[in-house]
Amino acid sequence: MKWPAIANAKRIVARELGTTIKDWGGRIPIALVYPNTYHVGMSSLAMQTLYHMLNAEADIVCERAFFGHRRREEESIPLSLETQRQLTDFAVLATTFSFELDYINYVLMLRGAGIPVRSADREEGDPLLLAGGAAVSANPEPLAELCDAFFVGEVEEILPNLLEALHVGIPDSRRRLLEALSAVPGVYVPALMPVEGGTPRHIDRQWVRDVNRYPTHTHVYTRETEFGDMHLLEIARGCGRGCRFCLAGCLYRPPRERDAPLLLEQARLGQRYRSKVGLISAAVSDYTQIEELVTGLVEMGLHISVSSMRVDPLPEVLLRALVSSGTRTLTVAPEAGSDRLRAAIHKNITRDHILRAAERAAAHRFHELKLYFMVGLPGEDETDIEAILQLVREIRQAFAGRIQTSVAPFVPKAHTPFQREAMTSPDSLRRRLRRLQSGLRELDVRMASESIPWARVQAVLARGDRRLGPVLASLHSPSLADWDTALLHQGLHSEDYTGARGPDEPLPWSFIRL
Repeated sequence: MKWPAIANAKRIVARELGTTIKDWGGRIPIALVYPNTYHVGMSSLAMQTLYHMLNAEADIVCERAFFGHRRREEESIPLSLETQRQLTDFAVLATTFSFELDYINYVLMLRGAGIPVRSADREEGDPLLLAGGAAVSANPEPLAELCDAFFVGEVEEILPNLLEALHVGIPDSRRRLLEALSAVPGVYVPALMPVEGGTPRHIDRQWVRDVNRYPTHTHVYTRETEFGDMHLLEIARGCGRGCRFCLAGCLYRPPRERDAPLLLEQARLGQRYRSKVGLISAAVSDYTQIEELVTGLVEMGLHISVSSMRVDPLPEVLLRALVSSGTRTLTVAPEAGSDRLRAAIHKNITRDHILRAAERAAAHRFHELKLYFMVGLPGEDETDIEAILQLVREIRQAFAGRIQTSVAPFVPKAHTPFQREAMTSPDSLRRRLRRLQSGLRELDVRMASESIPWARVQAVLARGDRRLGPVLASLHSPSLADWDTALLHQGLHSEDYTGARGPDEPLPWSFIRL
């Protein structure tokens, strides 16, 4: 019975501003799928931008679907929000994958929608499953037996080619559609590029040369998301810092900025709906026009929030604007405790940079300082764990407010300089996290840490191959026990993917050229 799901979708849409609802007559229906909750998905600017761009096309109708709008099972049937259609009614399911663990949600969505999970089992009349986003742009192979096609990179400039291929192929056979898509730059069709035999052609990542041509900001407003009180605005894309662990830095290069006057115009549009602007980029403090932008936003009477900042630089104009906007927490990501290890991972900030940032946070009367660290980084040893504690101890001396730490196990990612590194063993990770937990408790500092078992699942999916297709296809619940059982039934082990890769060992994702 899907009446609860229908009623819930209608309630969600009724509380939104900016929703587009179009008549289906004569149009290609595309479901824009985010395989995580509505709360998470509606904070995605990729989701927001694609929704707007697709609905701007006269012959396209685009609706959204998420993985469970509520926790109750009867409200988790995957229906589109706008008209509460079943996913089988759409010609295309276009899914954006920000995180590898969402692959599991995706399988459950397909299963709940009654769509064959494996592409080989789908027939004429079934939706085409197209995937994009950071996770699959780096390595689509774990989903190669599930999705029909992938788009690698940034889609804005290639979207007209992509839509033309859909127009050509959808009225024809499924095979003709896949062939039309495979001719589009950046599109990877696994069925037309088998793993075995011959040299596979390379797929080149697509990227936008002039980001000013493609405004990226909130289009649909809802309070039911993490950043629901603000108008999100991407001010720059990419990062030139070159941190060796960072997939985003490799995937979205080169760094590109939007012009401040254009951003101010986009902020003015959002001011009709929200009094706060959320500035989004890899490091807002690196934006070279930050003074002009922040000054203009303040003059418009807007409050400001930021996605992330580096401690070097840490512009004074930005700190003042954050405080006056009511921001109480300053977030800093040292990543490692020692200057030595930060240099090794190319996180080129020093202890002095971090302590100066803490002093400035105190001077501006921020209430809280949040620190992000990783454990298990290549080259890390026990002294680096003690260095984290020593660094936090020194920060405590400089900052009297509340300090919180967030600690994540390092996960090696495809296409990063650390793509061949091993993931640290669970025993070592547990030991280091216990030491941090104990030491930080003595300093009256709260610590949140990510799950080690789920980090290992993420590592398997991040550097996996097509053998993981049957594993994913057999899942019936988002549980570790189900994952472990599915992996075992295929004769696979996590260690097959979490270990070090030799310098000459072929990599499943090597045909993707970033």
